[in-house]
Amino acid sequence: MSTLRPNFLIFVTDQQRADHLGCYGNTQVRTPHIDGIAARGTVFERCYVASPACMPNRAAIMTGRMPGAAGARMNGVPLPLDSRTFADALREAGWRTALIGKSHLQNMTDFQPSWRQGEAADRPQARRDDRDSPAYEQESVVRWRDPDHAVRLPYYGFDHAELCLEHGDEVGGAYDRWLHARCPEADTLRGPDHALPGGKTAAPQAWRTALPEDLYPSAFVRDRAIDWLEDHAARGGQPFLLACSFPDPHHPFTPPGRYWDMYRPEDIELPATCGPATPADTPLKRALHEELVAGRRSTAGSRVIAVTQDEARAAIALNYGAITCIDDMVGAILARLQALDLARDTVVLFLSDHGDFMGDHGLLFKGPLHYRSVIRMPLIWADPQAGAGGRRADLASAIDIGPTILARAGLAAPHGTQGRDLAPAAAPAAARASVLVEEEGHRPMPGSGLPKVRTLVTPDWRLSVHAFEEWGELYDLREDPDERVNRWDDPACAAVRAELTLELVRAMARHADECPLPTRMA
Repeated sequence: MSTLRPNFLIFVTDQQRADHLGCYGNTQVRTPHIDGIAARGTVFERCYVASPACMPNRAAIMTGRMPGAAGARMNGVPLPLDSRTFADALREAGWRTALIGKSHLQNMTDFQPSWRQGEAADRPQARRDDRDSPAYEQESVVRWRDPDHAVRLPYYGFDHAELCLEHGDEVGGAYDRWLHARCPEADTLRGPDHALPGGKTAAPQAWRTALPEDLYPSAFVRDRAIDWLEDHAARGGQPFLLACSFPDPHHPFTPPGRYWDMYRPEDIELPATCGPATPADTPLKRALHEELVAGRRSTAGSRVIAVTQDEARAAIALNYGAITCIDDMVGAILARLQALDLARDTVVLFLSDHGDFMGDHGLLFKGPLHYRSVIRMPLIWADPQAGAGGRRADLASAIDIGPTILARAGLAAPHGTQGRDLAPAAAPAAARASVLVEEEGHRPMPGSGLPKVRTLVTPDWRLSVHAFEEWGELYDLREDPDERVNRWDDPACAAVRAELTLELVRAMARHADECPLPTRMA
């Protein structure tokens, strides 16, 4: 196969911090196979999300466009089916395309659209939209209860799609059918009501699953990916794109078998900032910690919560177990790729959709405080034709992933693409000057309102503007990499704040949608 038409094998994890990998400096979690990808390629030290939530950032990765431009600005707003993804471009150019695992480009729940307080539910929207049609129910856990329900292909550019829905050991979709075909009594082995004894943990949303390792969702991704690779090798003739998307290490934390107690909470090194809030912290961070102290927090759902150090250690230990489980699955897939003589023509990527506080600043899960633990994502690129590995690169964005894949395939990115080809980024002179992050949410925060945040990250600073708040965030990343001291109101940083605010406005203007093209003027 010509190196101008390489294969692409993409590993995606869900809600994983970049520094929960050995190749990013973690000395506790064991990830030898993922570290091996890094040793053969380039590690992007500071790749940032376009949005720190699943749906909008996955949409940004697929389209190379910021969530607002892509039309999937937040969780609960699916990516329009007429979007052009990098998978579409590869498919149209002759690549076989497949997705095994989590997609989350459409809603997985059947919740109705939410309304702001005081607005009538029958109030028409400002634009007509067909995203309440059956075409946007393809990832619905309710629809998948129908044994005849199937994904309509191609699905956002994938000719083959086997979906995992939701998280933990209660994943639905194609996985659920695969599981029951192998174990008809599977429902008696999963969920907190069927958990194994001896699973006491301080971690919120965690139970010791009775599912064996080879029936767990991560094993489904491994087995079906290997089956697909074997089928592809038998057919031959075309390059391929295979995305292996794991539902873990997202909560609830249910790593199977030996992975449950592979790491002991008492051995876990906590983030340097794990602890209670201080008077100098943002009002939102203080309100989250006040919930914990007053016993008013809810540990259900995905909203950010404050946690104790014991809870953080327990959650990290289970998270590490899930990550090592994934690493073993990645190793098995890579071994089969090698055995099928496909590795020499295959570009391998490893990434996550976003991070998790995981104890950082005494918080857990994700939310609209853009600390690096949440907005920084792992990105590893290993091209067998690129020479020696072990390279390191600096600033990158989730919207750069698709354009980089297309450039390596020799294809032009569609008009309206906002990301850039990262291939030159190995040279420091070609590095980005800044990265834009968008976040919008439908879940009010304690002591605050609905999140609407815009963040600018440069090599030296992180500025976050909260649309409905008087307060903001400004951190000197060189002097204060742990983001402990908010310089927003510091008179000594007034000029920096003004300069970065102007650059944030410019970045938002640069990332405004340019589709469709206008008619020509006389």
